[in-house]
Amino acid sequence: MKRFSFSSLMLVLGLLFIYAPMLILVIFSFNASKLVTVWGGWSIKWYVGLLDNTQLMGSVVRSLEIACYTAIAAVALGTLAAFVLTRITHFKGRTLFGGLVTAPLVMPEVITGLSLLLLFVAMAQMIGWPQERGIVTIWIAHTTFCAAYVAVVVSARLRELDLSIEEAAMDLGARPWKVFFLITIPMIAPSLAAGGMMSFALSLDDLVLASFVSGPGSTTLPMEVFSAVRLGVKPEINAVASLILLAVSLVTFLVWYFSRRAEENRKRAIQQAIEESAADSWKQPEVRRAETAPV
Repeated sequence: MKRFSFSSLMLVLGLLFIYAPMLILVIFSFNASKLVTVWGGWSIKWYVGLLDNTQLMGSVVRSLEIACYTAIAAVALGTLAAFVLTRITHFKGRTLFGGLVTAPLVMPEVITGLSLLLLFVAMAQMIGWPQERGIVTIWIAHTTFCAAYVAVVVSARLRELDLSIEEAAMDLGARPWKVFFLITIPMIAPSLAAGGMMSFALSLDDLVLASFVSGPGSTTLPMEVFSAVRLGVKPEINAVASLILLAVSLVTFLVWYFSRRAEENRKRAIQQAIEESAADSWKQPEVRRAETAPV
């Protein structure tokens, strides 16, 4: 009991440490006072005022757009890199390739952002692209950073797969690309979803890389919030953060619900198949006895 009580206490304290600041932020987003630290009653005027704050809402839309593009590109590139690392075991430069894939995980974001800035400047001087830094350069920087996380997550899943299923499909005449899209991709779908959600969250939250590779008119939400906080936290920021928390919570709940539903359907199908096979095994001896019985 003492061990259980201590564990429960640590769990409650840990959850409070993580979620109490978020709860306070949501509560103060309904504060009627212009001073964030002074409670002035309940009000929703800051949520209504977001409609008139075109600069802040523009940065929100821009950040969501970049995060969506980053999630798609990172999942595609990370999956291909993970497939090469796990399925193609012998080729020249494999160790170097693996190091290059995972390098963004340990590389400080300041160094990554500065190197990408110098790269874009050199490319603009040599080939004339990009003419100005904006959404495209931020998207490239975020994809470079997030693809490494996707590669690690998908590689772990690919190493756990049973290759006999893919080999059986190819023995039956399926081409490798068909096996990849119809068998491999469905089996690693949970890891792809996890990598996509992680890439979306990392891109939406990034400040350092975006600060280096952004230009005029391409300010993201973290940059807008950081510049505003330096002059004092505004109530509109609390409202935006609360809306983002609500959206993330809804998406997380929907992903959990559909994943749980799919898992239950899979278990039900397996149980049904086991019951049918057991029933067939009981019927087969009776059929044999009926066939061998004298007329």
